[in-house]
Amino acid sequence: MKVLTDNFALYGKGFLGTVELTVYASVLALVLGFLMASFRVAPVGSFRVFGTVWVAVLRNTPLTLLFFAVLLGLPRFGLVLPFEVFAVLALGCYTSAFICEALRSGINTVPKGQGEAARSLGMTFSQTLGTVVLPQAFRSVIPPIGSTIIALAKNSAIAGAFSVTELLGTYKSLNELGYSIIWTFVWIAVGYLIITLTISALFHVLEKRWGVAR
Repeated sequence: MKVLTDNFALYGKGFLGTVELTVYASVLALVLGFLMASFRVAPVGSFRVFGTVWVAVLRNTPLTLLFFAVLLGLPRFGLVLPFEVFAVLALGCYTSAFICEALRSGINTVPKGQGEAARSLGMTFSQTLGTVVLPQAFRSVIPPIGSTIIALAKNSAIAGAFSVTELLGTYKSLNELGYSIIWTFVWIAVGYLIITLTISALFHVLEKRWGVAR
């Protein structure tokens, strides 16, 4: 307990850093995931190809390598931003591929007749997707999306290796101060538990309210 009480501000700063990374990257991942899922089922071939390549590349690229590419590669092309922003981009883009596939699986569960009925009423593809298909698909994929966001929260620990303030990175300072490494990691684990259990509870509420009845 002493390591926590003596360094509560340090833990708090790291905890808030992880929360911010998780929130901002989750928003980006959800937006890109919905967009790429729309591309993958679009009637335009170039959109489908783009969505397929996006998912294939990001799902099969190690997240650490993606961090290197974003945080160290983009500045070489003149794009200089705070490391926190680069970390959000890396986490959000990487996670969007998994959200895209989860959502696409939900789209495939929606009966084709629903889309055909919407188009027979004169609705465009985007109107059909946005008002008929995606709302129903989202209801069936709330649990897997929740699991993906939880994975994102844990993956944010990689950002600490790139000078981004987050929870896991606090162990470096505490280790230099001579605190027990075991208790240091115990309280770090507690912090991650608080974050992941909160996300789990949030998606449980969403599932109860909007999820498909079982």
